[in-house]
Amino acid sequence: MAPVLNRALTPTSISSIPYSPLFSSRSNTQNRLSLTSAFLHQNGLKVNNFSCSGLKWKLGKRGGCVVVKCEASAVAEKEATESSGETYEYQAEVSRLMNLIVHSLYSHKEIFLRELVSNASDALDKLRFLSVTDPSLLGDAGELEIRIKPDPEKGTITISDTGIGMTREELIDCLGTIAQSGTSKFLSALKENKDLGSDNSLIGQFGVGFYSAFLVAEKVTVSTKSPKSDKQYIWEASAESSSYVIKEETDPEKQLRRGTEITLYLKDDDKYEFTEPSRVQGLVKNYSQFVSFPIYTWQEKSRTVEVEEEEEPKEGEETPPEGEKKKKKTKTEKYWDWELANETKPIWMRNPKEVEKDQYNEFYKKTFNEFLDPLAYTHFTTEGEVEFRSVIYIPGMAPMNNEDVVNPKTKNIRLYVKRVFISDDFDGELFPRYLSFVKGVVDSNDLPLNVSREILQESRIVRIMRKRLVRKTFDMIQELADSENKEDYRKFWENFGKFVKLGCIEDTGNHKRITPLLRFFSSKSEDELISLDQYIDNMDEKQNAIYYIATDSLKSAKSAPFLEKLVQKNIEVLYLVEPIDEVAIQNLQTYKEKKFVDVSKEDLELGDTDEVKERENQQEYIHLCDWMKQQLGDKVAKVQISNRLSSSPCVLVSGKFGWSANMERLMKAQTLGDTSTLEFMRGRRIMEVNPDHPIIKDLNAACKNAPESSEAKRAVDLLYETALISSGFTPDSPAELGGKIYEMMAVALGGKWGRVEESEADSSEPNVDPTSESTGETEVVEPSEVRTESDPWST
Repeated sequence: MAPVLNRALTPTSISSIPYSPLFSSRSNTQNRLSLTSAFLHQNGLKVNNFSCSGLKWKLGKRGGCVVVKCEASAVAEKEATESSGETYEYQAEVSRLMNLIVHSLYSHKEIFLRELVSNASDALDKLRFLSVTDPSLLGDAGELEIRIKPDPEKGTITISDTGIGMTREELIDCLGTIAQSGTSKFLSALKENKDLGSDNSLIGQFGVGFYSAFLVAEKVTVSTKSPKSDKQYIWEASAESSSYVIKEETDPEKQLRRGTEITLYLKDDDKYEFTEPSRVQGLVKNYSQFVSFPIYTWQEKSRTVEVEEEEEPKEGEETPPEGEKKKKKTKTEKYWDWELANETKPIWMRNPKEVEKDQYNEFYKKTFNEFLDPLAYTHFTTEGEVEFRSVIYIPGMAPMNNEDVVNPKTKNIRLYVKRVFISDDFDGELFPRYLSFVKGVVDSNDLPLNVSREILQESRIVRIMRKRLVRKTFDMIQELADSENKEDYRKFWENFGKFVKLGCIEDTGNHKRITPLLRFFSSKSEDELISLDQYIDNMDEKQNAIYYIATDSLKSAKSAPFLEKLVQKNIEVLYLVEPIDEVAIQNLQTYKEKKFVDVSKEDLELGDTDEVKERENQQEYIHLCDWMKQQLGDKVAKVQISNRLSSSPCVLVSGKFGWSANMERLMKAQTLGDTSTLEFMRGRRIMEVNPDHPIIKDLNAACKNAPESSEAKRAVDLLYETALISSGFTPDSPAELGGKIYEMMAVALGGKWGRVEESEADSSEPNVDPTSESTGETEVVEPSEVRTESDPWST
């Protein structure tokens, strides 16, 4: 019987068995393969375990046979050892990495000041937090503050703080290791030690903000003194170098009591801009206005002082005695001093119940450089998936240029992260275009920013913020509309009403919030705007639609022939007089289950119609309608009896699915409009006639008695042209229309007031002898010779 292998050997295991001449096939009766010499130890079966070719083998007996076992774990370990490779660490060219960090992360050079001030604020925050448990860290090094001093002569700018400072080891760890955030490590330590709590006011996250200094500096020097160390150290590096130097400060005059002083040796291209004191102060006010520690900048100031005026004595005058008081004069002198740059406090961090209205107004004026108080404001905090605080305002006046209002890139919303300004350029991400007039600040501690802290990264988070901001804005506007002071909402509507209407077009998801805010004039309220809720409250119970007419002015809306029957029936009609009104209403379609109906379109249903009289009119004037349609041809789709006229003879209405006269006028006026689509979208025109009007009755008689009369045909043509104008359309040929009107006027007015024809005037002149010569002299008649028959003075 052949030897038994307890585990099927893999090809690798089999190939590891060494060749031996003892592996031989001996011919015997059983044709056995002899493996004994190859596997058995020299001591035979005395050794149960042994290694061969790196594998562990185990021998045993079973009956009269030798059993050979190969341990599976040994095979797996052998295979893993052979398949594993060597481990290497990533290598980086430091100078190139620094170049990428500096020039690829930040879009503006001025960001460096924001980053360095934020680092200084973090250092002060750390010291304040640690001093709670160890007050000795504060010592007598002065107040917690930040100072910025530009030096135009040396081309440097110095940012100093009285914060925690750094030891030599911390310099190496924080500044010598790229993307190593000391603030992040500090926060991690706080979270691990739950007894100490945590401080979310720390700003740093990524550990690369310090290197933004190389955006404008060719060399950076950091001098720092930690209260934990007796020595002060200097860290120095150049922009193009891949190394840095740390040394101990030995100059007594440069010793710091505590904190850090960063000096930037500016590049030639940036020396002028960032050593200008007013420019530096402007950057601080923009980016770090609401940092919780005072920031002082070195500024040039002026003051008025009194000086003694020295006058030289004139000839012949004696020199005044020394004790006599000299005349004094005032002069203005300039001097340099520290000036607080962040006076305004972050009002959104306070409890709304503790802030007065005047404080909100003052904050609005300072932050957005406004001179008028806001119409309304709201201060709120949201919690949940995204937590942020915000104060938003409705300005007191719209911008002079309307394009600035509907521009999604307006810089009206300022985003802060932990009170540090991040961005105001969102391209409609936080507010829709139609609400871009809203101004305000948004501050959050945990927004997902990119490394440069300039761009919001997660679109889902932005959508949640946008939804909540828009909802709060509508609540604020609705509160303004419901307030007792109607004058405030009237001002709001005058300034921003058309942009709320734009929301009806662009934001279908918020129609329920937008529609109650709309205001229009109406046939019953020509002097005061009314809401759609007021319109519905004034409706008759049987009225099931909201009627409107769109025109170019309030005056033309009042005199439109479409309203005659509705006004007679006491049905209120909304006047849409702004270009955007009609499109906005068409996008709404309904409000509180009431449809919006355009009274200038066909199939107007007013209810309470006299069916008997309507049937009689149809029978009486059916031939007139066909005859007029034949005369007008393709100008109208059809001619029919009207149920909307009472005093006008006729009117032109638009098809149900085509443009109205007002919309057609607007589309023709578009600068970049496509005239080829006008005919397609214009829709059909339907002429409706008033059967009770004398002109229509006369034309009906002409249709029956003299259908071929040229005068009747001219009357129909002129009637159509007149209806075209009164219905709001533009005639194709105004000059031709004018000629027809002049012709009709000539017929109507001919000889009415005894006009003298030219032929009659010629016949009434006396005959003049053509042979008589004109002397060319004028005969002068003396007044005394003039006599009339009725002259009482004549004798």
